[in-house]
Amino acid sequence: QLQLVESGGGLVQPGGSLRLSCAASGFSLHSAAIGWFRQAPGKEREWVSCISSSGDNTDYAYSIKGRFTISRDNAKNTAYLQMNSLKPEDTGVYYCQSGAFWGQGTQVTVSS
Repeated sequence: QLQLVESGGGLVQPGGSLRLSCAASGFSLHSAAIGWFRQAPGKEREWVSCISSSGDNTDYAYSIKGRFTISRDNAKNTAYLQMNSLKPEDTGVYYCQSGAFWGQGTQVTVSS
C-alpha cells in the first residue's frame, strides 16, 4: 500500500518540543521534495515547511521560522519536523505531503 504515515504528535505545554515523523511505505521519497502542512480548528490548511529531495534546501513559513526544523533521512525513507518553543497557536493537525501523497495527519496540541 502506497502511503505516508505521520507520527509523534501529542499534548505538550507551551515552550515544549515535539518531533514529528513522516514515513513512506510502498514508494521511495528519495527523489521527491517533502512538505509539512497544518490545519488548526476552524481554519484552512496552511503550509509550514518543505525540504528538497537532497535535503540541501529548506524553507519555512514566517510563523515558525527559527523554532521548527525540517529534515529527512533518505536511508530510512522518512522526513521529520522538529518543533521547539511551541506555542498554543501551533495547535492543529499536522500533515506531510510528497507529490500526490498525503498522510492522515497527527494531532499536536499545545496547552497548559
